[in-house]
Amino acid sequence: MGCASSAADRNSGRAAGLNPDNGGAIDPKNLKVKLVLLGDSGVGKSCIVLRFVRGQFDPTSKVTVGASFLSQTIALQDSTTVKFEIWDTAGQERYAALAPLYYRGAAVAVVVYDITSPESFAKAQYWVKELQKHGSPDIVMALVGNKADLNEKREVTTQDGIDCAEKNGMFFIETSAKTADNINQLFEEIAKRLPRPTAA
Repeated sequence: MGCASSAADRNSGRAAGLNPDNGGAIDPKNLKVKLVLLGDSGVGKSCIVLRFVRGQFDPTSKVTVGASFLSQTIALQDSTTVKFEIWDTAGQERYAALAPLYYRGAAVAVVVYDITSPESFAKAQYWVKELQKHGSPDIVMALVGNKADLNEKREVTTQDGIDCAEKNGMFFIETSAKTADNINQLFEEIAKRLPRPTAA
């Protein structure tokens, strides 16, 4: 996994959107959601996760192989807690066929590109189309332009990101895993947009 050293948790592979198999009792104040990160290799998916989960940034991070798993819980102002079960997928082309295994059943998809790489932006748009075809119909999708700290090398405008997100019913944010800019805001915004189950 680029940016971290966490091995995948093999026991957590069951596809789960909101609150799986807990006896049918759904607690609208304690959500558990499966979140998948998609995007080209090297855009910083693992760095975003590591910054969010552990508050760390590793500039010497290794490339993710297959996928890795981490989890993090956040509390919202309305006292709802959201536990994110985060699947960080590999960006290399040879792993692309595995991605549906990870985003099937996901409640959230975060599609990441590098603002200095038009190629990664094109790949992000490919993932958006794949999610629209094969993802859950009510999946919450976010488009993330990462590496905002490299603004002087920017090749994808903020407006391009906004336009792509609006066209596809996603929300858009630019982040920097390096400086931690907007990382927590990204996950808080996702949490606010999750469909809330109603207690039976």
